[in-house]
Amino acid sequence: MARASKIIAWTIAGVVAVFVLAAIAFRLFFDPNDFREGIANAVRESTGRELVIEGDIELKIFPWLAIDVGRTTLGNAPGFGDEPFAEFERASLSVRLLPLLLRQEATIGSAAIDGLRLNLEVDRNDVRNWSDFLEAGDAPAGADAAAGEGAAIEVSGVDISDATIVYEHMPKGDRYELTAVNLSIGRVSGDGSPIPATGGLKFDVQPAGYVGELSLDTVIAFDQDAGTVTFGASSLEGLVEGLAEVPARLEFETAGIDVSTVEQTAAVQPVRLSVLDIEIDADVEPFSYADTIQPVAAIRVGAFSPRSLMAAFGSTPPETADPSALSSVSMEAKAYVGDDNMRLTGLSITVDDTTFTGKMTVPFASDGRFFLDLTGDALDLNRYMAPADEADVAEAGDDAPVEIPAELIEPLNARGDFRINTVTLGAIQLDNVTVRLTAGSGTMRIHPVSADLFDGKYEGDVRLDVTGSEPVLSMNERIEGVDLAKLAKAMFDKDNITGSIRGDFSLTGRGDDMAGIQRTLSGNMSFELSDGYYEGTDVWYELRRARALLKKETPPEPVLPARTKFSAVRATSTVTDGIMRNDDFVADLPFMQLTGQGAVDIPEGTVDYRMSARIFDRPEALEAATPEEIEDFTKTVIPMRITGPLASPKVAPDVEALLRQRVEEEIKDALEDKLRDIFN
Repeated sequence: MARASKIIAWTIAGVVAVFVLAAIAFRLFFDPNDFREGIANAVRESTGRELVIEGDIELKIFPWLAIDVGRTTLGNAPGFGDEPFAEFERASLSVRLLPLLLRQEATIGSAAIDGLRLNLEVDRNDVRNWSDFLEAGDAPAGADAAAGEGAAIEVSGVDISDATIVYEHMPKGDRYELTAVNLSIGRVSGDGSPIPATGGLKFDVQPAGYVGELSLDTVIAFDQDAGTVTFGASSLEGLVEGLAEVPARLEFETAGIDVSTVEQTAAVQPVRLSVLDIEIDADVEPFSYADTIQPVAAIRVGAFSPRSLMAAFGSTPPETADPSALSSVSMEAKAYVGDDNMRLTGLSITVDDTTFTGKMTVPFASDGRFFLDLTGDALDLNRYMAPADEADVAEAGDDAPVEIPAELIEPLNARGDFRINTVTLGAIQLDNVTVRLTAGSGTMRIHPVSADLFDGKYEGDVRLDVTGSEPVLSMNERIEGVDLAKLAKAMFDKDNITGSIRGDFSLTGRGDDMAGIQRTLSGNMSFELSDGYYEGTDVWYELRRARALLKKETPPEPVLPARTKFSAVRATSTVTDGIMRNDDFVADLPFMQLTGQGAVDIPEGTVDYRMSARIFDRPEALEAATPEEIEDFTKTVIPMRITGPLASPKVAPDVEALLRQRVEEEIKDALEDKLRDIFN
């Protein structure tokens, strides 16, 4: 037994001595630098590329088979210019020799590369400058399996320092540059042991103009038999410039990512992303990375302030009548990420106090178009209007001009269909609102649009063009069966009219606010009022009182409350520079018909009409009238005048015209009598 032990010991010593002598001889008689030209020729023959090893090559044999290579460059593929495809300042790799020879176990001490620069390019013909490596690397599946069968690999660590990777896609004009890439990977083993990995890099994305830096911290595990790679708790954080006016803090966290290299799929644990103070949580469905990566995820966006976001992007938040408007937005949806956009379905988005549900498409490009299909509950537009200036309020009371938000409309590129239960604008409430909005190139069209308005219907086609020196507003609108009492209360805060109204309005105006637009309005209008009362004025009483005044009689007693019934009021008109002129006004009352012409000053809200009243010979309609009054009224045409504020005009006989008419009649009678005497 002792003799056997001695034999084994002497054998081992002999083997060691042989390796020592071989190493000494290798160092004395073999210089790996002598093989540079041969290596370069071999690379040229197999790839067609030039390999230049400028630095020294150092080689060690025992106990580690180690190689250390100095500065080296590898030429680019034909047709891709003179810039090297890859280069590095120094690379080293060491492998423990005896386990490799005796047990086919590759125990790598460390792998390191310093100053790597890799240039990846896709030319205008969609040819990649690394495609030849992929073609040369293709091998029968059985060869790879046979080569790896029974083999074990272990790496003590991998260090990549000061690397640069450039990717340029000529057809799209995109360029991605990663610099100062540093990556440290711990012990790698095929037994599934966790591998810590940390690193950092700087990036520059053009033409998007995004630059910044990121750091990574994760744990990786490999299962060679199952063909899986598992990332444990992972975090990515850094700063991004170009996304907003100030550097944006970016944070990404996930509990883990499982990758199947066989199926080429990935499963991601719940993700938390924070950027520009917006918190996003996502549950990502397993996805394939074999081709284009297009993940699907249920996302939740925590409440954030659009005002703060606009300020971060260098935009001044608009002043609103309600200072708290645009202060909170939150969202939930299922997101489908594509090449050019992200589709959101099952969307629920809350803007301040309004909740919308539906779907949306968000483009990735800055000039891309938004698509929306949303249904909302209640929207108060008054909150989002520009606040009334105190000076304007003092001068104009409640009618301070509303500014046109040109700065918001000009960059808007969107098409949306909206359905909203209730919309409030001023004191007007619209119900069951349906709107299609199309915006782009500085123009916005709202068409078709329809709504229930005060027991009637509203339909419209509204266009706004902000491309010129002044915004231009065009309106083609119709109302049908609208309750006059509710409309007058909402628009003028008056309770002086009842009935219903039908109207058509085709108008165009220009200006920076609604006051300017009103002053330049041009177009056509028509309306008809039906079956109502004008409260506050009794036209029949005013006629009787005027007659008594002319005849110097005692005026009749008024009937209270004063009101005038009408069956129909009709008019068509043209509008020029904010003045509506009408020559075919007709009003049908139970006891008379009014016809005439006049004008309405829309900016000032005043009316001036001259009318002619013809009394019907209907004693049943002429309450409390004497036979003399009926005879006087029915044998002549009575001039009337409507003047004053549009909200509460004054309706009364034109006394001046009546007197003139009375004088003319007396002169006519006198002349007739005189002529009769002469001829007699």
